[in-house]
Amino acid sequence: MFGRFRCKDEVFYGEVNGNTVIPQNCTFMEYELSDLEILPPSHPSKIVCVGLNYHDHATELGMSVPEEPIIFIKPPSAVIGQHGKILYPKMSKRVDYEAELAIIIGKKCKNITYDRAFDVIAGFTCFNDVTARDLQQKDGQWTRAKSFDTFAPVGPFLVHVADFNPEDASISTRVNGEVMQDSNISNLIFDVPYLIEFISGIMTLEVGDIIATGTPAGVGELHPGDTVEVEIEGIGTLSNEVV
Repeated sequence: MFGRFRCKDEVFYGEVNGNTVIPQNCTFMEYELSDLEILPPSHPSKIVCVGLNYHDHATELGMSVPEEPIIFIKPPSAVIGQHGKILYPKMSKRVDYEAELAIIIGKKCKNITYDRAFDVIAGFTCFNDVTARDLQQKDGQWTRAKSFDTFAPVGPFLVHVADFNPEDASISTRVNGEVMQDSNISNLIFDVPYLIEFISGIMTLEVGDIIATGTPAGVGELHPGDTVEVEIEGIGTLSNEVV
């Protein structure tokens, strides 16, 4: 498991081993995790998100399963990391959480076939597709509602592709300790290789780009003062406060 960290003015990647971190290019050094700022695990050129990609979420909304992935993009300016603050925008009256599995791209790629998808993945992490739901409904399209600064919490750490099974892992959301979403990645409509093939057929994916794979049933509202946690089995817990 790897993360991206800051110690004073130095930013580095490091291997996480319990409560300690070993810098990637300096194996004789060791930091206490509590002494470091945990940064987002990648610095993406774009975040490609998938809408309506869980069977239980489609059932919850009374909607048909889409024939192809529904995709949209969040800007990199929306990214925050572990313990970053989600800023509640003044122009919205309804902000929601959406727990998601995130794919981090490890190689610049285009037109990747299904069977080669895992070759271009650096790893997986947790993602929260924070959404101004009232603005999404008002606009009829999703750019404004999804793109506010701080609306893309991601982390805390990156689990290598060889160390995580994206076909069977629990995914959940807690708000102030109460479980609000509780599902399994096996409920994905379009699986990870399919999404890589589909999206890379449209656009070039750069190293560090994020693909957020969709959210399960149980999406709900956040308020200032709330703490929202996205947990994925085998990855960890992403925690952020709403302010």
